[in-house]
Amino acid sequence: MEEKKKRKIRILQFAVAAELVLCLIALAGIWTSRENTGQQNRKAEAVSDGCIKWVDFDVSYTALCEAYRTDVESYGQDVHFDWVELLAYLGTGYGGEFDSHEKNIKKDIAKVTEELTAEKGLTMKELMKDNKYYSYYEEAYRAVLGGMVGEFEREVRAEDGSSTWEKVYGLKAYSPIAKGFEYSHYDDFGAGRSYGYKRQHLGHDMMGQVGTPIIAVESGYVEAIGWNQYGGWRIGIRSFDKKRYYYYAHLRQNYPYAEELKEGSVVTAGDVIGYMGHTGYSTTENTNNIKVTHLHWGMELVFDESQKESDHEIWINVYPLTMFLSRHQSEAVKVEGTKEWKRVSDIRDPAVTLYLQKEKISR
Repeated sequence: MEEKKKRKIRILQFAVAAELVLCLIALAGIWTSRENTGQQNRKAEAVSDGCIKWVDFDVSYTALCEAYRTDVESYGQDVHFDWVELLAYLGTGYGGEFDSHEKNIKKDIAKVTEELTAEKGLTMKELMKDNKYYSYYEEAYRAVLGGMVGEFEREVRAEDGSSTWEKVYGLKAYSPIAKGFEYSHYDDFGAGRSYGYKRQHLGHDMMGQVGTPIIAVESGYVEAIGWNQYGGWRIGIRSFDKKRYYYYAHLRQNYPYAEELKEGSVVTAGDVIGYMGHTGYSTTENTNNIKVTHLHWGMELVFDESQKESDHEIWINVYPLTMFLSRHQSEAVKVEGTKEWKRVSDIRDPAVTLYLQKEKISR
């Protein structure tokens, strides 16, 4: 009799344990489902009211390099692959998280380019028409990279000092540091800052020497210039499509900017716009209160003008982009007898020409 009772107790304990395991499995499934649903809802919210509200630009250096190479190599061929579309395709498949898919990037790009080549006339947009997240990634990534690759003319200088112009297709954006000047950097986006108030670091710091020429990453117009207690002497340059606001801060004391640069000035990618320093963190103008000499540069995305200076600004991590742009540095030479540096070779950017034409017409 006693043995039967013990057996019943063991059976009951096993049943309870089994039920508990099933409950845990079910809860795990619900949790996973909620996580996935949450990610999907977040993407849906990102484009609510027809306007992107946030962007996590986590595109890796490897992905930027592979997509760019594929774009340039296919230019002028029967099928041209746009690097932003390729990155949007990857972003859709990876959920925007590139680091965990590094080994697959080259293979996945090859796969989709083969498919688009085989199906003549098929576009990326048509291929992805049934995926409701592709349009978000395409718009978001184009907002970041839209003005960086295309046709332009570059100046080719001969040994005798003469120059000719060569029409090319490729990267027309530049590293923010002039060629030949040393710097160090690491991924510091989101790090804590405490001057004034506690906040996250929403840019990228590049440590170097005082006076290092700072280069315009992309063509645009000067939207802000002057003193800011956080950024010190700083420059804000807006891309012509108004999607990107480039911020260059902590420029040199006493001589922060390139000569004649002012609000409204049009700059071409590769131009010298200022000089590295350590100004800022002070309400007193022209104060060196930053301990380490560096350039802080950042990129704010603007999908609606109400976002520009608000509690909902969209700043992205430009660390992988900085590494990518290091392949294209503008060479500068010192103007004798001055503190000025000028670029050695110029480019003709169609975006600049178009903007100036529109400005002339509007006036």
